[in-house]
Amino acid sequence: MFIHNYRYFYKILTKNKGLLFWTLIFPIILGTFFHMAFKDIEKKESINPFNIAVVGNKNDAFRLALDEAQQGKNPIFDEIYYTDYDEAKKLLEEEKIIGIIDWTTGKPEIYVNKSGTNETILKYFVDETIIDKEIDYHFAKYNIVDATRVNISYTMIEYYTLIAMTALYGGALSIYMINKLLPNMSSMGKRIGVSPVKKKNLVLSGTLASLLVSLISMSILLLYTLVVLKVNYGDDLKKVILLAFTGCVAGISLGLFIGIVLKTNENAKSGILIAITMFLSFLSGMMGITMKYVIDKNIPILNMINPANMITDGLYSLYYYTYLDRYYFNLISLIIFSLTLIVISSLCLRRQKYDSI
Repeated sequence: MFIHNYRYFYKILTKNKGLLFWTLIFPIILGTFFHMAFKDIEKKESINPFNIAVVGNKNDAFRLALDEAQQGKNPIFDEIYYTDYDEAKKLLEEEKIIGIIDWTTGKPEIYVNKSGTNETILKYFVDETIIDKEIDYHFAKYNIVDATRVNISYTMIEYYTLIAMTALYGGALSIYMINKLLPNMSSMGKRIGVSPVKKKNLVLSGTLASLLVSLISMSILLLYTLVVLKVNYGDDLKKVILLAFTGCVAGISLGLFIGIVLKTNENAKSGILIAITMFLSFLSGMMGITMKYVIDKNIPILNMINPANMITDGLYSLYYYTYLDRYYFNLISLIIFSLTLIVISSLCLRRQKYDSI
């Protein structure tokens, strides 16, 4: 009976054109637009190594970070001047360097003459190597940018958020499925409500069928971006797939939560899911990496509970950083997010009673 229900839900999900559009066609179209818009941007804005000055640094770990970023085939920094402030200021005024990292006060302060790509990279490098910005400014080796990477790609964040968006859109599948099973949502649900069939088996089979369709859609999107759009996700594709598939689980869990907890019709639930997904994708950098940076610096807790950011940040850290602590943190966070919503949804579903069916 379980296999029969599983096949049934799979068939009705794959025959729904609206669901297939949002979970498969729309992400592919959006990814194509990203490619058309950004295909030449990296050639025009390729990053060349630049010179900086460092004043008063006594932190060996930070020196190590600078050395790492100065090495490899595509280093971030060219010449690093370790000097006093007056000499550094003179170099900056003569435009021999683009910025100064001043440790005189015990914490890094950055001085630049203008705003630009290199100045932004310098600030981002310092921010990303710092673990504790409020106490002692300690540095950890796992947060050092991998300088052997090809020039830093600002466009990759768009593809990462595309994966996150696609994963969360999978929630539309579980919303559709759960509405079929709820007595107050469909005639099928009413028949199930008065039948002796085990409800938990139906919900489980429907959820797994929704997850399968979501995973297939994600696989097609990844294959399309890799083969057709030539997107480079880095060297460890297995971990990219693992995080993307875990994101699909999070999307299905979010759909279950919305479908069970909210007392409204299917179209309204789907609209709410799409609105939430787009808002979370916006916060994680889909409309520009600046927003992700602003949230990370000013309201970090918001991105820590944002499943779209967990996916985006996990992929970002996998591509740019040598060590995997940040990647696994986001992976585990996604799992906790999914389990939390599944538990809440199960409790709410068990408490629902329909006296008038």
